[in-house]
Amino acid sequence: MPTESAELSLLSIISLLSFFIFLIVSKFSANIKNGVLLDGDFEKPQAFHSKAIPRSGGLAGIVSLIIFFILYFVLFEKLLLDYIFLSFGIFSLGFLEDIKFKISPLYRLVLMITILILFIFFFTITISGVDLPFLNMWMRNPLFSGVFVLLCFLFIINGANLVDGFNGLLTIHLLIINSVLMFLNFENGNSNLGWIITAQIVVLFCFLVFNFPRAKMFMGDGGSYLFGSLLAYNIIETTNQNLNLSSFFFCILLFYLFFEVFFSFFRKIYLKKSPLKPDNKHLHMLLFGFLEKSKRFKDCNYLNSLVINSAYLFLIIPGIFFRNDGSVCRYLFFFLLLFFLMFYFFLNKYDKKNNL
Repeated sequence: MPTESAELSLLSIISLLSFFIFLIVSKFSANIKNGVLLDGDFEKPQAFHSKAIPRSGGLAGIVSLIIFFILYFVLFEKLLLDYIFLSFGIFSLGFLEDIKFKISPLYRLVLMITILILFIFFFTITISGVDLPFLNMWMRNPLFSGVFVLLCFLFIINGANLVDGFNGLLTIHLLIINSVLMFLNFENGNSNLGWIITAQIVVLFCFLVFNFPRAKMFMGDGGSYLFGSLLAYNIIETTNQNLNLSSFFFCILLFYLFFEVFFSFFRKIYLKKSPLKPDNKHLHMLLFGFLEKSKRFKDCNYLNSLVINSAYLFLIIPGIFFRNDGSVCRYLFFFLLLFFLMFYFFLNKYDKKNNL
């Protein structure tokens, strides 16, 4: 078992190396293949920047994680093959979009499902139990269990990609959730998982330095897919290794990423739009419009990220205190969904009123 001093030394090395990797990538990624990584599309619905910025955060992130996986194996003779497979597979799919290798949204979803099915099958990824007895019965069926885990990954990965539109928005959100997971695992003696999650936090912090408040690089699809998939796996592993925690507590942690995708899907169907194509009616985009139209703030980009994540942190704090109480967590989860809807419809009404 890794010792604490060895892990701290490893994290110190990863912190230093990751910072320089992000620094180098931010400096030179604009020159790669005639600027193929530069995001210069200012007309797309999710564009809120005014100059071309490289979508290379995911590239620097995967390089940093590769170094961590190698050093972890060298020091502790333990190959994190599950994390390696997931990281490479999902990152590669997103990175194709970053280098402007166009894949239709449908084909990309099919490829993502294929990679995740292989991952779930070969590494026997399951969820030990949930707070709903009837669902626990169905989870004994390998097919249902596999589909359930697959949907968990899809919602979190696509949720991460969907909210990645403003400086620091996704990264700060990932840092909050992973920090809670890190604390819970160390608290309950699951130090191995705790250190792995801590390494991801270190890499995310290094990226944040170059993305917030002013963006020198974006995470890109490769980065949002990468860290979204790792978050999903961190949640599943934390659930399985901390059975004293309510499964609805993890729903609370993920309510924003999950419900943004879920609500957006059915909202677009209701409006007779393709649920696979982006638009500018997501919560974080409407809030940006609200802040911008108030004309009280000079830079609403990073302020938007601070408002959403501060509100999110405030809302989940009761869940952290009652993380072992399934009933409280269940009611809090549904309250958060209701709060999301009320806030969304308020912002949407404001947006329509001011765009007449």
